[in-house]
Amino acid sequence: MPSSPSSGSDGYDIALKILLAAVAVGLPAASIAWLCGNISAWTAGGPWVPYRPADALLHPEQLWPTAGETSLLVATRIAPALLTLALAAGAGALWLRYKNRAAGRKKTVDGMATARDIQPLLAQAVEAKARSLRPSLKHAKHIEPRDAGILVGNLAGTRHEVRMGFEDVAVAIMAPRSGKTTSLAIPSILAAPGPVLLTSNKAAGDAYTATYDARAAVGRVWSMDPQQIAHAAREMWWNPLDGAKTLDGANRLASHFLAASVDASQQGDFWSKAGSNILSQLFLAAALDERPITDVMQWLAFPADRRPLDILRDHKFTAVASQLKGTVEGPPETRDGIYETARQYASALLNAEIAAWVTPQKDVPEFRPAAFVTSHDSLFLLSKDGGGGASALIAACADSVMRAATAQAERAGGRLDPPMLAILDEAANVCKISDLPDLYSHLGSRGIIPITILQSYRQGQKVWGDAGMDAMWSAATVKIIGSGIDDPDFADKLSRMVGDHDVETVSTSHSESGKSTSVSMRQERILPADAIRALPKGSALCLATGMRVAMLTLRPWYAEPGADELAAASARASKAITARAVAKQHPAQSDFDQAA
Repeated sequence: MPSSPSSGSDGYDIALKILLAAVAVGLPAASIAWLCGNISAWTAGGPWVPYRPADALLHPEQLWPTAGETSLLVATRIAPALLTLALAAGAGALWLRYKNRAAGRKKTVDGMATARDIQPLLAQAVEAKARSLRPSLKHAKHIEPRDAGILVGNLAGTRHEVRMGFEDVAVAIMAPRSGKTTSLAIPSILAAPGPVLLTSNKAAGDAYTATYDARAAVGRVWSMDPQQIAHAAREMWWNPLDGAKTLDGANRLASHFLAASVDASQQGDFWSKAGSNILSQLFLAAALDERPITDVMQWLAFPADRRPLDILRDHKFTAVASQLKGTVEGPPETRDGIYETARQYASALLNAEIAAWVTPQKDVPEFRPAAFVTSHDSLFLLSKDGGGGASALIAACADSVMRAATAQAERAGGRLDPPMLAILDEAANVCKISDLPDLYSHLGSRGIIPITILQSYRQGQKVWGDAGMDAMWSAATVKIIGSGIDDPDFADKLSRMVGDHDVETVSTSHSESGKSTSVSMRQERILPADAIRALPKGSALCLATGMRVAMLTLRPWYAEPGADELAAASARASKAITARAVAKQHPAQSDFDQAA
């Protein structure tokens, strides 16, 4: 049966490829044989033969008749073979290197950011920016990477480090076990050049244990653990009423108790607003009279107590006193409902172990936010999920630190130097600062670098509402999206933000005259929603203001230099937590173990 035109064309293609391969191997081998033969003959006193590579490879005895058989064998057979193999190996290594680089570039996904697209986040630009933002570095000959910015990861497939500058504010949305602690929180804390604030709902095996010793080496570590997550000894106390001596300050303190108790969608109803107002008025009275915050619970238990009214009037807060009086003397059923709501919001203050952290303690140092923000100290704030009033105190303390940092920055000319890092891990569970989205618009310009870590976008919407979460998302200059995004709407939103790119479509057709190929262009999503959902662990998307979306390779702390020492320190700290927990549950056994 006669062959078709297309099969004949394919045969010619194969023959041509074989011919080209033979030339690619044979020509270098023949040239090497001619060169080596000439060198061998020249060293023996023979003549230099003109360039005849084919004869040198096939008939060397005709070119160098006086040469010995052994020398010709070595010069025109063995040496060319070895050198050709060496050249082939070198070419193969170069090809593999090229392929690996191409594979690395492929990891970034066609159409996503290259190093040129995110130049402002790379080392040279970040270092130059740090000099302009931090007066202490302006004339430094060399700037350490930790002093220039916060490492986020490497641009996928490259060695380019991607860093946040010290005027950026970040939101990270990363599911559990996607690297939010190991690749973001812990490395950021370890490299922080100034004071560090951390909120968390875990201790053992988490950022608390991994960074405790390292931060203790550069400053004091303050641990506020009212619910005994780390079973830490009470070595500090903090007065939440320090900032409540104005009506605005009292309102802010009350808002933390409100946010810790109800979601954003419920904070506008009558009982929530009224309960928050009563708390605010009583906080103000207690602060003005320099009383402990626990006195507020006594006043809530007895609405008829006139001491709050008298204190407010004595300090010229007559309008606030009138409002409080109106509530107290209002219809009993309404008054009782408002006071019961307020009692529920502040119920954690009834717990003596929790209250001890926020009331004066003999021989226990007081934590002062104003002093903290000018130090290299660390503050670890721990609270359980759904901690109610305990998480309210965590949020209030974190808020007081950030407000103290803002005030200090204004006194220092506009910015903190060195900057303060605030890692708000599990922010939607343990650090519900109601106006955090509004704070995002100016914290970065004050040298206060917040990184709010959430498990999902909807989690943020639940705490701050749709408008609040959208505002924080928009204000964040760096957004980090890790693996585990299972919200289809959010994944599609991210896919649209990554954008589209042109893709070549190759079509091949066969006819009697042979094979023809055509190329057309079409647009498709760079990263479809299903690809975002399937992001592998260790990868993340980085959305920076004014730049294309970049694919990152995360840098977990345990893969960095010094990881063994950190791991040992973390293990010791975790073991100490376990020992403290056992000692509380079985004190007699603990005493026996210590004696042994």
